[in-house]
Amino acid sequence: MTDFIQVRGFEDAIRSPVRPKRARITDRATVASRSRADMAPRARLDRIARRVPEVMVKITGRTKDGGHLAAHLAYISRNSALPLEGPDGERLETRETVRSLAADWMAELEADPRRRKDASVSLSIVLSMPPGTDPFRMHDASRAFATRTFGETHPYVFAFHTDERHPHVHLTVRTLGHDGRKLNPRKADLEQWRQIFAAVLRDRGVEAEATPRRARGVVRKAEVGAVRRMRDRFDKGQGAPAKVEIGVVKAALEQPRRQPWTEAIRERQSAVRKYFVAQAVALSRSPEADDQRLAKTLETFVKTMPPVETRQEVLAREIEGRAGKATAKDREPIRRR
Repeated sequence: MTDFIQVRGFEDAIRSPVRPKRARITDRATVASRSRADMAPRARLDRIARRVPEVMVKITGRTKDGGHLAAHLAYISRNSALPLEGPDGERLETRETVRSLAADWMAELEADPRRRKDASVSLSIVLSMPPGTDPFRMHDASRAFATRTFGETHPYVFAFHTDERHPHVHLTVRTLGHDGRKLNPRKADLEQWRQIFAAVLRDRGVEAEATPRRARGVVRKAEVGAVRRMRDRFDKGQGAPAKVEIGVVKAALEQPRRQPWTEAIRERQSAVRKYFVAQAVALSRSPEADDQRLAKTLETFVKTMPPVETRQEVLAREIEGRAGKATAKDREPIRRR
């Protein structure tokens, strides 16, 4: 087999928008290593082009006191209907043991002389994969992720949920570490956690990737759950719209579509897509059947990338479309006469 034909631009296409050096918590030694075979450019290109499932690692909140922590643990354990798992296989299966853990964590936090009154007790993290992911392997990968990321630094427990379409894990980590170090992750930590979670899933035979939105042609951020729920209630006539929604609609009505940041987004997307096209052309010239297959997959991937539109631009287009339909409807009686 010939060497992989790689054109320039791969690193720019998959580079995270945050710098790994800014990570506060994650030890660089624990990050998914580039020396792994599944982190080689060809392997990643193949997964990206085939659109393998993207992992989700999301911070969902913090608990502020012992009562809040106990309520959160009761929630993720479904009032102890599900076991909470901790380091070294520890299992909490009763309400009493769960409440005891919450009290112990709070007592250790209160004993810390450096503790601020508004300091959080724990950090809540959700690990998720799309529907269809093997639950057993997902569970084992989540256990490995927690051990690898927090096992030597911070106490944690997690609950594995399969009661929804997509399997997910609620991971609760005590903010006070064994050595007194506080858990206060940055975006760079989250990015590294995504890479680790994807790697442990692949180690267990589950196809997974952790790429930035730009590599997939996505320019809009995922919608905040609270905003989506407020909009759903508003659509049903059960509440007011979210302020952020009002702001976006107002901006779509009042501001021109092309802004400096939208032009930057378009330029970045143009560069990413040009790289994939160039890589597909280079691979198509290879005598190897696997290279030609990957070239065709990349070509299809680029052709099916979503349009480069911001939410403001989408709203402006929808508003114009509705206005056009309304104008046409108003003119109907005139045409009939």
